[in-house]
Amino acid sequence: MVVLKKINLTKAFAAFDETWSPRIGGDINDFQVKLVKLDGAFHWHHHEEEDELFLVVRGTLRMKLRDENGGDIVLGPGEYVIVPHGVEHCPVAEPTCEVVLFERNTTLNTGNVENERTIREPKRL
Repeated sequence: MVVLKKINLTKAFAAFDETWSPRIGGDINDFQVKLVKLDGAFHWHHHEEEDELFLVVRGTLRMKLRDENGGDIVLGPGEYVIVPHGVEHCPVAEPTCEVVLFERNTTLNTGNVENERTIREPKRL
């Protein structure tokens, strides 16, 4: 028997305080739903193989993009953007925001850059 559980986003985001440290909220085949709190700027990076969906739940997210990719996109609650693989981007929270990510389970949060913010094994909610 499979037991299904619903996720309340408000409660899920209240369960952790760390920023730039995604939490796995669930698995869908080879994909994952991740919840993350963002604060300030991340860094420029891209993903060789994986596309990413950023859905803003609370706050404002500026997705910085190079001019050849159309320039910056500003997202508010209820808005999302899909960043295709290979596209360099730099998420900036203005100020702190809460975001749901939908991406392959192989996606490394820092993409082609490895630094102190790299999370190899995200925690589960």
